[in-house]
Amino acid sequence: MASGSARRKHDFPRDKNRHEQRGEPWERRLAGERGAPAAAGGGRGSAVPQHCPHLSCPHPPWPRRGAGPSAQITDSLFENWKAYKEECHRNMSRMPAPTELVCNRTFDKFSCWPDALPNTTINVSCPWFLPWYQKVKHRYVFKTCGPDGEWVTGPKGQSLRDATQCQIDAEDLEAQEKFAKTYGSFKVMYTVGYSVSLCALLLALAVLLGFSKLHCMRNYIHMNLFASFILKGVSVLVIDALLKTHYSDKIDDYNVRIWLSDEAAAGCRAATVFMQYGTVANYCWLLVEGIYLHNLLVVAVFSERSYFTLYLCIGWGAPMLFLIPWVVVKFLYENIQCWSTNNNMGFWWILRFPVFLAILINFFIFIRIIQILVSKLRAHQMRYTDYKFRLAKSTLTLIPLLGIHEVVFAFVTDEHAQGTLRYVKLFFDLFLSSFQGMLVAILYCFINKEVQSELLKRWQRWKLGKDLAEEYKHTYSHAPSARNGTGSACEKHQLVSGCANGLGRSPAASPPAPHAPSPTGLTF
Repeated sequence: MASGSARRKHDFPRDKNRHEQRGEPWERRLAGERGAPAAAGGGRGSAVPQHCPHLSCPHPPWPRRGAGPSAQITDSLFENWKAYKEECHRNMSRMPAPTELVCNRTFDKFSCWPDALPNTTINVSCPWFLPWYQKVKHRYVFKTCGPDGEWVTGPKGQSLRDATQCQIDAEDLEAQEKFAKTYGSFKVMYTVGYSVSLCALLLALAVLLGFSKLHCMRNYIHMNLFASFILKGVSVLVIDALLKTHYSDKIDDYNVRIWLSDEAAAGCRAATVFMQYGTVANYCWLLVEGIYLHNLLVVAVFSERSYFTLYLCIGWGAPMLFLIPWVVVKFLYENIQCWSTNNNMGFWWILRFPVFLAILINFFIFIRIIQILVSKLRAHQMRYTDYKFRLAKSTLTLIPLLGIHEVVFAFVTDEHAQGTLRYVKLFFDLFLSSFQGMLVAILYCFINKEVQSELLKRWQRWKLGKDLAEEYKHTYSHAPSARNGTGSACEKHQLVSGCANGLGRSPAASPPAPHAPSPTGLTF
């Protein structure tokens, strides 16, 4: 700042119809040399914290349990920045044209500047789009007009300003950066969890589809549950990848154009809608599993097939009843970037209500099933230690299968979760939700006695066929007829048929008869 230069304070008039912007905590200073919104303290690039599309993150695109710690704030910040920019251009258009040499009025992606006399430094109030505006609203940002009537710029022609006073307080910044770092570790964890779960679920779904003897009502419901977990996991990973591009690491003019692009916003919103549907459908199919298990244990005469259409309507149809109204109100009243903000809690409840309802119903079903198991175990007059072990085993098995772990923090909102509780809630939700698909695949498929029996049969048939083929090859290559090329076609056909049908097995080679599976597919 040149010595002897004069300072002038200038604040543009604000639109009367614009409400005062309320500040929110944000985890990082915004910075960036020609960016939008550019930095307080201009010049240093800043990373925009990544958006997490998971349902358990603090500021989700999904109602309170689905996005990253910065997605909601980033969307709100960008919308406020656009409003500030438009207001700035309106105000500049109303001012009379200068009649002398001045640095022209401008918007430098951070603040709105009036005309300035040469060789002066002017100041304006910190821009109101900053999330921490309430803490800096009485402070100023400074900009210098050179003697030639041009704004002073940096060595590469970048806009220069002194916005030190508009920076977020160091204490708040440190706390937010700590949370962002912790969340980064959590993001790696849930990405691994969803990836592992997807592999397990796809394999389990292939097994249930590939064996015709496993096609029954119980497994049809399991397959739909697997599909809902796959849909949820894929949507989370896809929207993570999309938003990593949408909210890039550096805010510059190119990324501003991307943010303003209708195509980019539409694609991001479509991915968000896809994720919402997959998530609500997943909870609905967990509810179907609970209802089916309850009916098997409680209803005396239970016709499975008569209920399957109803199960399909609950699992895949019910989410649409809530998703469509949510899409309509978001489009009409909260059409902001990726639809990640939840400014109106009424809109938030449109999607959150079916999830809460499914969690509560499954919790009561869980209590009822435990009561039934206790009475049955007591009726068998088991030893106390065996009784406790089997009851604990059954309880722990049902918790992930019905999503009972969701009850722990279902009614603890992010506003109430502060300090250590916030980290515990975040870890608990992210870890269990991401690995739940793997647990369900293991419990419903891989350790199921019926599935294991079918896999064992298929393995033994394949091994027997391979052994017979080797024996035929060895015998045929040493037989006189093989050397003369006059092998009997009938002999070949019998050997191959025996291989395919499992003929020639000794009784000892036959697999033991499997235990009769329980109607629920679980062993208690």
